[in-house]
Amino acid sequence: MTRELLVAGGGIGGLAAALAARRAGWEARVFEQAEAFSEVGAGIQLGPNATRILQEWELLQGELGRLVVAPARLRARDGVDGADLGVLELGPAMLQRYGAPYLTVHRADLQAALLHAAQAGGVRLHTGSRLGAVEEQGGVVTARTTEARLVEAEALVAADGVWSSLRVDVAGDAPTQATGQLAYRGLVRQQDLPQALRSDEVTVWLAPRMHLATYPVRGGEWLNAVCVVEGTRPGDPRDWDFAATQAQLEAALGPVCGAVRERVASIPKWGFWVLHARPPVGSAEEMARGRVALLGDAAHPMRPYLAQGAGMAIEDARELQRVLAIADDRIVDVPTAFRRYALNRWQRVARVQERSIRNGTIFHATGPLRMARNAAMRLLGERLLDQPWLYK
Repeated sequence: MTRELLVAGGGIGGLAAALAARRAGWEARVFEQAEAFSEVGAGIQLGPNATRILQEWELLQGELGRLVVAPARLRARDGVDGADLGVLELGPAMLQRYGAPYLTVHRADLQAALLHAAQAGGVRLHTGSRLGAVEEQGGVVTARTTEARLVEAEALVAADGVWSSLRVDVAGDAPTQATGQLAYRGLVRQQDLPQALRSDEVTVWLAPRMHLATYPVRGGEWLNAVCVVEGTRPGDPRDWDFAATQAQLEAALGPVCGAVRERVASIPKWGFWVLHARPPVGSAEEMARGRVALLGDAAHPMRPYLAQGAGMAIEDARELQRVLAIADDRIVDVPTAFRRYALNRWQRVARVQERSIRNGTIFHATGPLRMARNAAMRLLGERLLDQPWLYK
């Protein structure tokens, strides 16, 4: 008998979860509260730990394979004086070292590939519908949709993001907290840039209380920029698409070099969102309970300083695939399978959350800490920028 999984959320994590369930032999139904499957935001970076899974799922073939970019290198630069601090070779070097590439991609392109694969695999998709009021009884989990319909299945995965409405059913804790930082994002066609501003690299400019990252997406035709600064903004914190002006961002940059200001000025349109986070996951109980499991940002929202938000959601989905494949209700029932999922994931994601927090302090360092950071990066370079514990 075919078994069924309900998935709350149709972003990258939710679609990856649904695809993983189908690969494990389960039926899957995805409920997305938006009226259409769309992804706000711009580019994301995917390390070998994530692209290895995309290769396994055969997603790097076809259209997505033409749209992803394998940047030549990652370059760290001081945002105050513009000096190079360290370089990590990516491209063929990363592929040889880890057996999978380091890629940059537009969020919408990755989501579209996951959506296409889910549809091709028979996943049932429901838009304009959100799951809530979850109950478990008699080996079944039941959820009420926004249309007041009851849906049931043998298991449910909450992949409904940092503002998850279902997280309380598992972890029972308070909403996320603002970090005191704003993330500005923008895109520009490379052909519209002066030659000196075009890039096939990931470049991270580190300055007091801010950093700017740029990298190519969409086959290299576009340059993505993300600038994180300290500050707050009024309005609904759940809004991921506040409009911004260059003047607002330029005023928040602080003492940065002309090269940073030139790159900021080259982006014709900026948007921003207010960064929210949680403390690192403290136990397996925070990721699964009974027949309900959390995945991606619903379980472990990531600060952007290790570029692993999407990567950890994809890893979660691959582990979900493994435990669903062995859940048979004779030896391993769903609650036991989800318990294994949580046990196998929580320490890993907590470590990534902790490193991301630490990196934020290093990226935005001031005074003596900034000087020590720069000296260490100039001395050790690649050894500090590479992450074998993560990418292997």
